Amino acid sequence: MRYKRDPDLIRKVIGRKVQFVMGDTACVYGSLLAGCSFFAGYPITPASEIAEEMSRLLPRVGGVYIQMEDEIGSISAVIGASWAGAKSMTATSGPGFSLMMENYGYAIMSETPCVIVNVQRVGPSTGQPTRGAQGDMMQARWGTHGDVEALVLAPSTVQECFDLTIEAFNLTERYRHPVCVMMDGEIGHLREKVVIPDEDEMKIVDRVVADKDDDFLPFDVSKKTGRKVPDFPTFGKGFKVHVTGLTHDTRGLPATDSQEEHEKLIKRIVSKIADDRDKLTMVEKVHLDDAETAFVTYGASARATEAAVERARKEGKKVGMLRLKLVWPFPIKEIRKLADQVEKIIVPEMNLGQIVHPVREYAEGKCEVISAPKVGGEMHTVEEVYRYIEG
Repeated sequence: MRYKRDPDLIRKVIGRKVQFVMGDTACVYGSLLAGCSFFAGYPITPASEIAEEMSRLLPRVGGVYIQMEDEIGSISAVIGASWAGAKSMTATSGPGFSLMMENYGYAIMSETPCVIVNVQRVGPSTGQPTRGAQGDMMQARWGTHGDVEALVLAPSTVQECFDLTIEAFNLTERYRHPVCVMMDGEIGHLREKVVIPDEDEMKIVDRVVADKDDDFLPFDVSKKTGRKVPDFPTFGKGFKVHVTGLTHDTRGLPATDSQEEHEKLIKRIVSKIADDRDKLTMVEKVHLDDAETAFVTYGASARATEAAVERARKEGKKVGMLRLKLVWPFPIKEIRKLADQVEKIIVPEMNLGQIVHPVREYAEGKCEVISAPKVGGEMHTVEEVYRYIEG
């Protein structure tokens, strides 16, 4: 795709440097400034505002917006656009995210950079379409079949909907791997102040484009960087590349009968992310230096949790919070370190308990780990979270 990121034009289209907008809109602003030039999607509450804003703004900066017939078509179009050279994105909610799972796996296997935004709502099935939830966190990690790693971000503020969308594009370009931004309905529809950073305050990452030569292998370690992330051969640039969801060799050709080729391929795809787990870890620590009780949380659940922590601190209780900005790959070292320090970890989530399971696994029995679930489309209140401190 012939698209050149024009920061001045994008900022003109976005408008004022400081705005009061909802999380869905902030996500769109972040994607445009990250260089997104293609969006394919299908309307679904509470993510529809992302598609609506994209349909309005993306063509004005030279990009392409297309409404597909469903979410399967949406992610298929996004994958195709990426191979044509575009930074591409789609947005959906629970039922649509479920429909995307097969091609989510295809994007992982074919090492296709793209961003999937899931503004989570109450499920299963149609559930409560207008109510927020955090019920898809395990699906983002395990929803596709086979052995995979995942790159999953979870914003807790409208500003982070902007910031972490840019980070999602940077990660997907750096690792040639789909990245999920797991917003929830509460954050997606929340309105807060957003500050658009100046161009020199931003870091934008582009994929490493392959050089055309006879020794180029499209599914091998990078010749330029030496990393396990291959250089990217854009369609239409003279490369003959076979892109498939089948097990393939370093040339991209099917190798479905070879145990050795499959193991080599999958270990590289998984380890290119797992090896960088510590580098990728993104957490916020609140009053953890002397904490004896700690909350581990993310997304909208972190907002009431932080207020409960501040209340406890005013009362002289040694309580802190670890907020996960990047949930997958899971911050194993941070959880192990926390479990060595505190007597109790509490995990508030807008589900019946999902991220509590890896927290419990990596706490390794060193402290008590308690699930603090809430479902039905309502956030925890400060009082509800606070009760777990003494309970």
